[in-house]
Amino acid sequence: MTLITKRHLPRRTFLRGMGVTLALPLLDGMIPALTAFAKTGAKGSKRLSIIYVPNGMTMQGWTPPTAGPLELTPILAPLAEFKNRAIVLSGLDDEAGKPIKGEGIGEHARGCPSWLSGVHPRKTPGADVLAGMTMDQYAAQHFAAETQLASLELGIDNSDDAGVCDGGYSCAYANAVAWRTPTTPLAPEIDPRAVFERLFGDTSSPEQRKRRQIEDKSILDSISENVSRLTSGLGPKDQSKLSEYLDAVRDIERRIQKAEQQNEQSVEMDARPSGIPQSFEEHMKLQFDLQVLAHQTDMTRVTSFMVGREISTRAYPQIGVPDAHHGLSHHQNDPAKMAKLIKLQTYHMTMFKYYLDKLQATPDGEGTLLDKTTILYGACLSDSNKHDHENLPTLVMGPTDQYRGGRHIMCTPHTPITNLLMTILHNLDVPAEKLGDSNGDIHDLSI
Repeated sequence: MTLITKRHLPRRTFLRGMGVTLALPLLDGMIPALTAFAKTGAKGSKRLSIIYVPNGMTMQGWTPPTAGPLELTPILAPLAEFKNRAIVLSGLDDEAGKPIKGEGIGEHARGCPSWLSGVHPRKTPGADVLAGMTMDQYAAQHFAAETQLASLELGIDNSDDAGVCDGGYSCAYANAVAWRTPTTPLAPEIDPRAVFERLFGDTSSPEQRKRRQIEDKSILDSISENVSRLTSGLGPKDQSKLSEYLDAVRDIERRIQKAEQQNEQSVEMDARPSGIPQSFEEHMKLQFDLQVLAHQTDMTRVTSFMVGREISTRAYPQIGVPDAHHGLSHHQNDPAKMAKLIKLQTYHMTMFKYYLDKLQATPDGEGTLLDKTTILYGACLSDSNKHDHENLPTLVMGPTDQYRGGRHIMCTPHTPITNLLMTILHNLDVPAEKLGDSNGDIHDLSI
């Protein structure tokens, strides 16, 4: 480690150029020697990442057969490399997602906002939505004073739908998994260009961006002199770390530019923002990469990512599943449909593994981003054919000094999922007292 006894870089160091503000990753030169921060700062900050998948899960392909050491099922198989970090929990319910007298159908719309809040949403087709503040936003409030962005909400599916989407419920319920307040859903940003600009302050016009693209230039060009001055004062390890970070920023920028160029050349015209790749897989990877950069630069410590909006009808012909996801989820126990659904959900897990690889490969203090991040992966329904809010598919990964991985925990049946959320918040040092219908922590989860 590079020890600096008199001068050091502030953690909130930015490189500024024309219309660009670039935050930096944690460098050794930001950790003053012989101080308490030298001991704690090098460990990095605690972070939270939520990954939400739509339309429930094929539980036969998800649930490990026994409690104890984790056995990877077909859907979990892509996580083999991270098996010793993974904890699968069974027996967790979302009681708040169930209908109360007279409400009828609407399981997707109720489950999406209640999954992270434990609060039953008001049934309304209009703008007077009412649910509950979600656990990610409790964490966001806790960390907000230390980061540029309180939280970052990303997604894949367009969430511009208005009106009624499910059983008389406003589309706002199915479109967002994060709620800042009981009346404020946070619709995820699906355009990588918009996320890139939010992270790096690219305020240039479309014409200026187009000129950069033609001339094969980057936003980094406007801060090249600042980069050179900074680099000259860093140790070899920090120089390498900074170079790798700038390469990652440039790679993401090029990929967004490529998507914009492809969309300009496309004969088909749709409402797709220009920065969204035509390939689902590339779109997913870009959104994951942007989350990694957001955590790496400490722009935020809380992210949520909707792999799809609830009731998503996306098809996956690239993996041999041309059926609409939502329709396929109503499989009626047809083995052929269930096999396709398992294939689709395993594909989602493969993409999640890409994110884990990126976190693992990104240094942060004495370890990696994966070492500092608590990750919750799951859905608001279990058996999608039954629209079941019981025994939800739930996966947790966290710092190894807090979570003992490689396990399948069978909780007492009908344990509120909010108990898990409270446990995660407490391990993040968020002083929450109650969330929805929570009634205690899950002590088996933590070391």
